Amino acid sequence: MKTIKIFSILLFLIFSISLAKDSSTLPKVDLKTLKGKKFNSSKISNDGKPYIINFWATWCKPCIKELNAINEVYEEWQDETGIKIFAVSIDDSRNSRRVAPFVKGRGWKYDVLLDENKDFFRAMNVSNPPHTFLFNGKGELVWEHNGYAPGGEEEILEEIHKALK
Repeated sequence: MKTIKIFSILLFLIFSISLAKDSSTLPKVDLKTLKGKKFNSSKISNDGKPYIINFWATWCKPCIKELNAINEVYEEWQDETGIKIFAVSIDDSRNSRRVAPFVKGRGWKYDVLLDENKDFFRAMNVSNPPHTFLFNGKGELVWEHNGYAPGGEEEILEEIHKALK
């Protein structure tokens, strides 16, 4: 009887560990597009190429500096690496209506999603923005970074190149 109990516990632990190691799936959280349509975070992908999820807010100065800096080289990055960036705004429901004009005014070409209740933010264990996650073409998390300093986009590009290998 004791042997069966131990065996059952071992099986449970092995199964749990194998599920925890599946880093290729994103949490399933409902977000919104800038047009107000529902979008589930588990659908974030880039057709077998690397992608970035960047958490930001309109009130976050380092976030804006980072996304502005990346925007200047984003088309080059796309041509060179095929990268796609999903900029996830954590502005709450009172401020989220300002996100679309904010993005348009800056000419950002990112896929912008709204996480008004910060559900995706919490599910990804983000503590504060800006927080950048890089996934390889298989959807596996390969790098993450919190904060921004001028020139940080160069480090991101280096990491994108590593993800391509």
